[in-house]
Amino acid sequence: MSNEDITLTAGDAEVTVQPGNGGRIGGLRVGGTELLRQGERFGCFPMVPWCGRTRDGRFLDGGVVRQMPLNAPPHAIHGTARDGAWRTARAGADEAVITYDLVEPWPHRARVTQVVALAEDSLTLTMSVETYQDSFPAQIGWHPWFHRTLGGTDVTLDFSPAWQEERGADHLPTGKRIDPEPGPWDDCFGMPEGVDVTLTWPGLLALKVTSPESWVVVYDEQEEAVCVEPQTGPPDGLNTLPRLVTPLEPLEATTTWSWTRL
Repeated sequence: MSNEDITLTAGDAEVTVQPGNGGRIGGLRVGGTELLRQGERFGCFPMVPWCGRTRDGRFLDGGVVRQMPLNAPPHAIHGTARDGAWRTARAGADEAVITYDLVEPWPHRARVTQVVALAEDSLTLTMSVETYQDSFPAQIGWHPWFHRTLGGTDVTLDFSPAWQEERGADHLPTGKRIDPEPGPWDDCFGMPEGVDVTLTWPGLLALKVTSPESWVVVYDEQEEAVCVEPQTGPPDGLNTLPRLVTPLEPLEATTTWSWTRL
């Protein structure tokens, strides 16, 4: 099938899936209100096969040091799949399945599958990385850009992380866990009971981002948008907390955004 945009609807919710633009969610409209920042680089893109920054673009893969392109010098950021064209495996009224085959510069052959499932009051994104050959470390995450301001009101964030990863001058976790600090943030937080972050636009909408994963990056240093990014490990996790993809065991992750009118 082609990689043209797909529109899903459920009740008064509408989602645009963009396989041809890095497998991203191009838009999420609830009652006609667009929740995601618009633009080629925004919406919500998949972070795979790594999340956030990988230090100096290098990671240990078995006994081999791999070098990724430095697309955020001096680091490599957010994986490679957001730069490629995905393919539509199937699309219905309220659910789409899109796939992407990892290619150079990623050194391993593998398939990424993303399922986008829309309900009247929620959107669930599920992603997997599968290999039929060699094993390798990988990460999965999502990078949504939610509008900071909707209907003239600014968003508030509510979450209770168990810890914050101390951030070094190089923007990477130092490995030390600290008590959560006030924002603004470009920081990774630990939520061992599962990611649970609520964005509230007073008088309009409350949107809850949840995931069984234990890590979330919150980025709110921009005027236009706030990012709440569930992921399977911290930034530089290919080195510090690798999750292994094997022929017997794919890496899988999911996140659900559920909303309530106020």
